[in-house]
Amino acid sequence: MIKALLFDLDGTLIDTNELIIMSFRHTFKEMLNLEVEDTEITKLFGEPLTPSMMRYNSERAEELVAFYRNYNESIHDSYCRSFDGVIEVLEKIKAAGIKIAVVTSKRKTLAERGMKLVGIYEYMDVIITPEDTEIHKPNPHPALKAMELLGAKPEETIMVGDSYIDILCGKNAGCKTCGVTYTALPIESLHKENPDYMIDDLCELYEIINIA
Repeated sequence: MIKALLFDLDGTLIDTNELIIMSFRHTFKEMLNLEVEDTEITKLFGEPLTPSMMRYNSERAEELVAFYRNYNESIHDSYCRSFDGVIEVLEKIKAAGIKIAVVTSKRKTLAERGMKLVGIYEYMDVIITPEDTEIHKPNPHPALKAMELLGAKPEETIMVGDSYIDILCGKNAGCKTCGVTYTALPIESLHKENPDYMIDDLCELYEIINIA
């Protein structure tokens, strides 16, 4: 019996794909004079910023992260919205007595700001951000921390995300895993990790967790 759902945030509950692409593109252009294709940028989705930036310039990674964050935050609210039906799905899951957590690589302040902006903050029992663990996705620590706070066991938990990094995090923590096909990443990257479920819409979770 499933007692808890762990959701990634960006690209799963909140549509910030354009925001993230614009922020990476602007950072690479202004700081490194690089033109990076969107298809290359989306491969970075779900990963903490520092290792992403180190791929392009390891010596200036922290400077790149700071520049990205400043620009991203300045345009955040204009490019942040929930996917269709997310609020209704969270309401129904909550009403069924299932615990809900967000497990994200997004900083706490901005993660909470985004959730409040689109009206889903109140549905979260637990919010895990990079500030809460020393090691981040795809390592299991964020998912394990969420389950500890929720009082849920891995076999009672599903990790839901749009990135192979989410799937790996859930698998490494012993959870069942669920990918979303509306991901901006190459869909093959999710299939490669063999999630237990793949869904086109979050409402398909009802059948998976057996709620009417």
